Amino acid sequence: MESNEEPEALAPPPDALPPPPPEIPPNVVPVQLTTDTFPEETKKLSKLKRSPITRRGVGSRGQKIQLVTNHFKVSISNTGGHFFHYSVALYYEDGRPVDAKGIGRRLIDKVHETYGSDLAGKDFAYDGEKSLFTIGALPRNKMEFTVLLDSFSSNRNSGNRSPVGNGSPNETDKKRMRRAFQSKTFKVEMSFAAKIPMQAIAAALRGQESENSQEALRVLDIILRQHAAKQGCLLVRQSFFHNNPKNYVDLGGGVLGCRGFHSSFRALQGGLSLNMDGSTTTIIQPGPLIDFLIANQNVSNPFQIDWAKAKRTMKNLRIKVSPTNQEYRITGLSENSCKEQMFSLKSRAADGNDVESFDITVYDYFVNHRSIDLRYSGDLPCINVGKPKRPTYIPVELCSLLSLQRYTKALTVHQRSQLVEKSRQKPQEKIRILADVMKSNNYAAEPMLRSCGITISSQFTKVQGRVLPAPKLKAGNGEDVIPRNGRWNFNNKRFFEPSKIENWAVVNFFARCDVRGLVRDLIKFGEMKGILISDPMDVLEENAQFRRAPPPVRVDKMFEQIQTAFPDAPPRFLVCLLPDRKNSDIYGPWKRKNLAEYGIFNQCLAPTRVNDQYILNVLLKINAKLGGLNSLLAMEHSRNIPFVSKVPTIIFGMDVSHGSPGQSDIPSIAAVVSSRNWPLLSRYRASVRSQSPKVEMVDSLFKLTADKKDDCGIVRELLLDYYKSSGQTKPAQIIIFRDGVSESQFNQVLNIELDQIIEACKFLDDSWSPKFTVIVAQKNHHTKFFQDGSPDNVPPGTVIDNAVCHPQSYDFYMCAHAGMIGTTRPTHYHVLLDEIGFSADDLQELIHSLSYVYQRSTTAISLVAPVRYAHLAATQISQFLKFDDMSETSSSHGGLTSAGQAPVPELPELHHNVRSSMFFC
Repeated sequence: MESNEEPEALAPPPDALPPPPPEIPPNVVPVQLTTDTFPEETKKLSKLKRSPITRRGVGSRGQKIQLVTNHFKVSISNTGGHFFHYSVALYYEDGRPVDAKGIGRRLIDKVHETYGSDLAGKDFAYDGEKSLFTIGALPRNKMEFTVLLDSFSSNRNSGNRSPVGNGSPNETDKKRMRRAFQSKTFKVEMSFAAKIPMQAIAAALRGQESENSQEALRVLDIILRQHAAKQGCLLVRQSFFHNNPKNYVDLGGGVLGCRGFHSSFRALQGGLSLNMDGSTTTIIQPGPLIDFLIANQNVSNPFQIDWAKAKRTMKNLRIKVSPTNQEYRITGLSENSCKEQMFSLKSRAADGNDVESFDITVYDYFVNHRSIDLRYSGDLPCINVGKPKRPTYIPVELCSLLSLQRYTKALTVHQRSQLVEKSRQKPQEKIRILADVMKSNNYAAEPMLRSCGITISSQFTKVQGRVLPAPKLKAGNGEDVIPRNGRWNFNNKRFFEPSKIENWAVVNFFARCDVRGLVRDLIKFGEMKGILISDPMDVLEENAQFRRAPPPVRVDKMFEQIQTAFPDAPPRFLVCLLPDRKNSDIYGPWKRKNLAEYGIFNQCLAPTRVNDQYILNVLLKINAKLGGLNSLLAMEHSRNIPFVSKVPTIIFGMDVSHGSPGQSDIPSIAAVVSSRNWPLLSRYRASVRSQSPKVEMVDSLFKLTADKKDDCGIVRELLLDYYKSSGQTKPAQIIIFRDGVSESQFNQVLNIELDQIIEACKFLDDSWSPKFTVIVAQKNHHTKFFQDGSPDNVPPGTVIDNAVCHPQSYDFYMCAHAGMIGTTRPTHYHVLLDEIGFSADDLQELIHSLSYVYQRSTTAISLVAPVRYAHLAATQISQFLKFDDMSETSSSHGGLTSAGQAPVPELPELHHNVRSSMFFC
């Protein structure tokens, strides 16, 4: 059976030797390299000096609470042994490297089965690509094997030779069967690469992490991947997915969500543990190929299919062909329909000696020579499963898609929302499912785990958490607001600092709603919250003749109407009514026109169900955009926040937004938001830049102009704004919250991004040396917490800084919000640097409080507001690139690719009217 493994690009083994150098001509004198040879590179390397700090203690504030977590205790008895790492190379009989995906596991299994005695009876842990591990050494450092694989294609059932092709499709059944079962010969080479002591795992538990300890844990993960592969699972990085229709959910468009599990070994304070969690991926709908294409293109019958689009969608998908059950990979389509596509059919003459050939259509061959009834394929293209010069054609109705084939293209907005909605599991349901999988996985029977002396508990690990009290808030007229269960309301209360709305208008892009009623409600509720809203100057309806025009044209035409209605100066504020709630194509061009070209504050609405809460939520956003404040922390108001209220402090939130998985050429958008009006912590502004696709490090924090005389980077812009808005005060402390980076990138955050920020500070004032605290916020992890014996989510304010945290590094988990749907996902905070010197309690309380300053809602959010704002700003500005033929030349608002060569499209600068606002709210 062909493996369902998703190939991962792996680097060569770390101990692999480089190729020998070319011969050096005799007249060349070697030059000794010094630090002057490559001054820039040496400078960069010399700066790699910071590493994440160690834990300074744990917090004690808050009410203690007993929790369980989805970590399962692992004990290991064979700590004196060694893993031996071997590089694997696979070749065809003629010496060509094997390029077929998914065949590696079958070859290694065959080696193990055929040459067990030559391998000293060793069991393997194979990653499916180029790395293989054993416990103890193989008899020799380099070993070569020849193996035979029956039926090289991924047949699950015995079947006939390809139905149509250049390979004599009408040969006798006997010959066809012989060809189907013919074997292929392969060569397998294993070469010693490294020796990894199991003792490194024990060292990691003491906080002494090394490359060896990471490799040793990787071997354990590979053992579990191999265990899942043997059960026929689809493997996606650290997750595995069983072929069980019960795990499938329909997302529409021929795409299914597939529920599976993530597993990874972690070295933690409480010892070695296995983290097991639910995971979801997207797969192609298995079954008749034609059904998938009809669903994928949202058409009603096969004759409406766009076959050029279908060809791109089907490329490399695996199919099973009826009635033979032979399996193939799709390579293309026939140029003509089944009834018109000819091929040369060979057959023996009556005397049995001469071979005759004659042209026949694919349709005629299947219907008349194979007696297969074709109901609708005759007028459709054939599926090609052969090679470019040797096509093999099959009528489409005989093709069925195999299960567990990943769908890797970008999901639509509807598919994405369906995936999120249908992946949710309540805490008790998640506990039950994880408990079941821990029992059914039967890890005790895995020979490699047994050889390591590893046993995995099936009991959830118990941990102790603490519930921090919610911070008190202030509303208008100094009234106290007391959050309960992570929520609060503005009943009979005004906003802390309401704005004023004059010189405004409504534009309507054919939204179905009562516009007059909506305006009336906004004015009435605004007054109750302290916002004085005058009547709109105009309500502009889109001209029906442009309704089908491209979105940028519709926006341009609407602005022509606005200019006619406001001939002297544009309005200060616009409410824009859109027909679609989640996927309006007008949104991007509209935001760009308002924010970049005209400097108009604006609020987009797609009103479907308008009620009091809806109007309040809209007013929260409008007030924040126009410079108001809805609420703030009582400690912020009284200047009682430890370390922050008494010393000028700026808070940065940093995030990089990437295109969807299927959009590899879309520039990434880096956004940094910063606090302003110190000592406030509730008001922010943003600076946004484009950079190379999929580049995670922000590359425009410090950026010299072409003449090297000025800095046009993000940080300078934000620091100058802080200085102007905070009474000509420079921050003495800078707190940085960084989102979206993994543990492997922590050193880059500390030694590349932080260096850029320091350079920006020094460029402004060389004698200025603020103190830094750098914290990474991670949501993309698999640790969950549950109340012991309760069906409810953990209460808001829950913090955990023991047992499942790192043995040495400074990290903790926080669930600041009330999880209303599904199971709460905590935020994992990693403190990489703390020059300010917070205590554990003070830092945890600051972070908890920053989850309550989010101006768009009356609930605590799951991570600090500056990070959420950075994500909002990056996402909104990324919409500017939609429908855009932007300049291909780099500028102060463009970035370079990681290679430093090709420029990426630059973003337009925001208009000065809105640049310092919370436009992203």
